[in-house]
Amino acid sequence: MAEPLKNQFGVEIPDNIARMISRVFPAFEQDAFVRDALDGYDALDLMPRGRKIAQTLRRYLPVNYPDAVDVLIESLGPKLDKTEGLGMAPFLYLPHDCFIAEFGLDHFEVSMRAQYELTQRFSAEFSIRPFLEQHTEATLARLKEWAKDPNPHVRRLVSEGTRPRLPWAPRLREFQKDPRPVLALLELLKDDPELYVRRSVANSLNDIGKDHPALLVETARRWITNATDERRRLVSHALRSALKRAEPGALQVMGFGEEAKVSVGNVGITPQSAAIGGSVEIAFAITNTDARQQHILVDFCVHFMKANGKTSPKVFKLRTIDLAPQETVQMKKSISLAEMTTRKHYIGTHKIDVMLNGYTQPLGTFELA
Repeated sequence: MAEPLKNQFGVEIPDNIARMISRVFPAFEQDAFVRDALDGYDALDLMPRGRKIAQTLRRYLPVNYPDAVDVLIESLGPKLDKTEGLGMAPFLYLPHDCFIAEFGLDHFEVSMRAQYELTQRFSAEFSIRPFLEQHTEATLARLKEWAKDPNPHVRRLVSEGTRPRLPWAPRLREFQKDPRPVLALLELLKDDPELYVRRSVANSLNDIGKDHPALLVETARRWITNATDERRRLVSHALRSALKRAEPGALQVMGFGEEAKVSVGNVGITPQSAAIGGSVEIAFAITNTDARQQHILVDFCVHFMKANGKTSPKVFKLRTIDLAPQETVQMKKSISLAEMTTRKHYIGTHKIDVMLNGYTQPLGTFELA
């Protein structure tokens, strides 16, 4: 099982923040702050640790919020100079995010300035959300300006911070009901020069599709018309969940609207009796039985046993293939049966299906013991 993320946000974090602040604010009571921040720290998960440090900062920074924010901004390290391979290092600033979200709602301009600086070193995607809820029009107007900012981290905040279903964050319920304000911002960023930003745009559109599948398809169809290769890849990524759900409109947008004329054979599921913690390998062959070349989306679905004795389907992506008439392609995939934070395993019969352009065919079963 993967190590919990909170272990990478350890007891050294409050001390690092205290030293940064002390360099610009000598009156900061460094030792007392660290002691209070670490009281009960071990029992907390990642996000609660960030909030705990933020609440402790409020007691040790200047009482006046704008003055406190000035100290935090002055204590920040250098801006990020890349968009990939950042790891957990920028999470040092998670408490700063929490500080603005919890204490800054009555100070809009000060908090916007702070988030503009912060997102260039970590992200303000968590702290911007309360402002979207309580200062909706003003925040949307500011984000529209930031969509043209030269810094890619600022532009990404526009799409990532407005995601209706952003992971680790409360949902933006009003934007789930009516995502048009979000879509208006995504329109400004769909051809952003940075893949980092375009990927965020795709993730936001994917979020929207979970609540409004028809709007997702309409947007994807419009965006993919006369699209560049970059935008086609964005649309494909935005449709990934809809494709897994085999939604007809999404399949049609990506050219998989017709049922594939193929035969499936040479199926192998090994071992037939697998153990929790092990793996199972799924192999099969697909043959084009039509007289013309076919473009086929190949996925497969494992119906995992749940604790209540029922099963829950999990779709795994394989790949897209172009099959000439009578051509055969061998497919193979190994599925881990290790315990995960996102998936527990239970003994019983697990059914496996192959999905071809969204149409399902059974492959077989394996027993998990």
